[in-house]
Amino acid sequence: MHSRAVSLRLPPWAQDVLLALFITVMQIQGTVSRAAAEPASVLRPLADLGHLGYILLIASGAVLAVRQRWPVAVFAVTALASLAYYALEFPDGPGWLALFVALYTLTARGDGRRSLITASVGITVLSVGWLIAATDIEPRAAIGWVFFRIGASVMSAALGESIRSRRYIAVEALKRAELAERTKEEAARARVDEERLRIAREVHDTVAHAIAIINVQAGVTAHVLDKRPERARETFEAIERTSSQALLEMRTILGVLRDPRDGRVPHPGLGQIDELTVKARAAGLDVNLETASPSVQVPSAVGSAVYRILQESITNVIRHAGPTRVAVALDYGTDTVELRVTDDGRRPDPHDGRPGPHPSPTRPTDNGVGRPAEAGRGILGMRERCQLLGGDLIAGQRPEGGFEVKARLPLAPTGPAYP
Repeated sequence: MHSRAVSLRLPPWAQDVLLALFITVMQIQGTVSRAAAEPASVLRPLADLGHLGYILLIASGAVLAVRQRWPVAVFAVTALASLAYYALEFPDGPGWLALFVALYTLTARGDGRRSLITASVGITVLSVGWLIAATDIEPRAAIGWVFFRIGASVMSAALGESIRSRRYIAVEALKRAELAERTKEEAARARVDEERLRIAREVHDTVAHAIAIINVQAGVTAHVLDKRPERARETFEAIERTSSQALLEMRTILGVLRDPRDGRVPHPGLGQIDELTVKARAAGLDVNLETASPSVQVPSAVGSAVYRILQESITNVIRHAGPTRVAVALDYGTDTVELRVTDDGRRPDPHDGRPGPHPSPTRPTDNGVGRPAEAGRGILGMRERCQLLGGDLIAGQRPEGGFEVKARLPLAPTGPAYP
């Protein structure tokens, strides 16, 4: 039923043609009827001056057929026809219907300010012309129709502006709704991208740390396999434990991509630091951990960041310095937690005759002012973790040899991830 009603609706141009025909007939019929009731001595017949009265009434009504396409031109034609009609003292009647429709169309289809100015100027000119033409009107009570035409013209323009304003408000509301929907989708997409970046960073840290330890253990196994089989067995077991732990952590990290009801272990945090140092010792590092129980509650995000920074620092030591001594200090303040990881650098080769520790010439460095390490993205990743929580990180070579990483994280995160 609804589809049939829609199919029977006329197109806009056909509606305007019918409206123009209706207004034209109403103007002529109403004016002829009004003229028949007036004394003939005071009226100019519509047929006078070559039927000019009829021509003006027909022209002002017929031009409405194109009112939607040229509203300003249609208003101008109807206004000039009205001025000429009343200036030539043709009979008064509903000859102003086309003018009112043209004024309504002008403001309803206009752009607001310019259309209102055009309508105001037109109504002012029409009012002056109508009043001048009515100076010798008889009877004097008929001048009331002049004020009616002025008032009706103002009301027609105001009605058109009201319709235009409502249409504009509806369009703006629709645009705002669409913008809000797009903004919501973009915000959701940004959260997804942030989660993907977090997952990629977690996977990188887990895999890089595990591969570094496995690489060291595999190297040791290759040297002691024939001479010390029992030592080889220990390194194989260490490789198995490390790889199993890495797989478990990866399953935990990637678990966010599955059903949230799946069981998962929590992300690594401060509670796993001891386990991390044990694995580092198994990889050949001499790790000395100095820490104390925190006096305040440490947010899980801060604890996870501390764990990952320490993990990446140990991975860098294994990769670039090999077996050496590492000092880890974890200090808890009232509003910050500080992590300091210091190593002695590559131990001297007993065959090169150089005393004392010395750093690897390929060790990445960072001056702490925003320049990333040239030999990898480990330091850049650690700095990004700190900045996301409102902290800072400094990493660089020590004057006496070795490398040092200092990270400071607020216990109340204030970075970009916590607006």
